[in-house]
Amino acid sequence: SSGIHAEYGALRIAHRTNAQCAVLVTDAMAAMGLGDGSHCIGSQSVTVAGKKAVISGTDTLAGSVVTMNSCVENFMRNSGCTLVEAVNCATKHPAELLKCSDLYGTLDFGTAADFVIIDSDVNVLATFIGGDCVYKSTNFVGFLD
Repeated sequence: SSGIHAEYGALRIAHRTNAQCAVLVTDAMAAMGLGDGSHCIGSQSVTVAGKKAVISGTDTLAGSVVTMNSCVENFMRNSGCTLVEAVNCATKHPAELLKCSDLYGTLDFGTAADFVIIDSDVNVLATFIGGDCVYKSTNFVGFLD
C-alpha cells in the first residue's frame, strides 16, 4: 500500500471485495530512513526520491522506502477502511496466511507480545518485542516514563 507498485484504486477494490483476507506488505529496502539522494546498498547504487528508490542512473525500480506504519495510513486513507481494519491487514491477516497466528498477529495470551504503540496519525511511539520495549519515540509520553 505504498502507492509505488499498485494504484490506490486497486487498494479500494481489494478492501471492498475481500477485506477479511487483505494483507499489507512493504518492500521497503535498506535505503529506508536514509533520505533523498544516492546511497550504496551493498554493491548497488540506488537513488531515493520521496518514497521510491531506483537503481542510480536508471528508471528501474529498486523498491520503496515506505515504512509499515505509512502503509497502514495509506491503506486507511485510500481504501476508506478503519484503523482497526488496516492494522489487522498488517498484523492478524498476514499471521493467519502464514499459519503462525498462534504466536503472531494478536495479543492473545501465550503469543509473542510483539507490538507497537501508535498515535492517531499512525506514527510509531513505541515498539515492543517479546514484551520488552526496544524503541521509544521522544514524542511518547505514557506508562514507560
